[in-house]
Amino acid sequence: MLANVTGVAISGRALLIEGAPGSGKSALALALIDRGAVLIGDDAVSTALRGGAVWATPPPNTAGLIEIRNVGIARMPTTEAPIALVLTLDPAAPRFPLELAAREICGVAIPALPFAPGDAAQALRAEHALQIHGLPLPVAVKSAQEGAV
Repeated sequence: MLANVTGVAISGRALLIEGAPGSGKSALALALIDRGAVLIGDDAVSTALRGGAVWATPPPNTAGLIEIRNVGIARMPTTEAPIALVLTLDPAAPRFPLELAAREICGVAIPALPFAPGDAAQALRAEHALQIHGLPLPVAVKSAQEGAV
């Protein structure tokens, strides 16, 4: 289980948002959910290795719950997805990343990107970060999704 991490799924891929308490993980997740993402877990995400990909799944003790600052705890639908990118909330994140780091999760290298929190375009920037730097959707998952359509 990963702590201090909030996860959402965007187009079948998991985007993990890590940072210190109060850094804006849930706020970014809410903005992404407003744009169509689905909650995986707030402030904790379970992980499992499946077919060479690391999957993010809702944590058993808080599945479906997200903290909305100054409002309370809200219940939302959840999903699971293969992890494609980790955003590390950091006010000192470089404006233009020259090198992409990696975070090892369950023995698999996942792209990791320092990410400045708190501006109005945060959700849009996160979606583009996933599109540009994230791992592709595993072939087996992509085939299953295409077969379901």
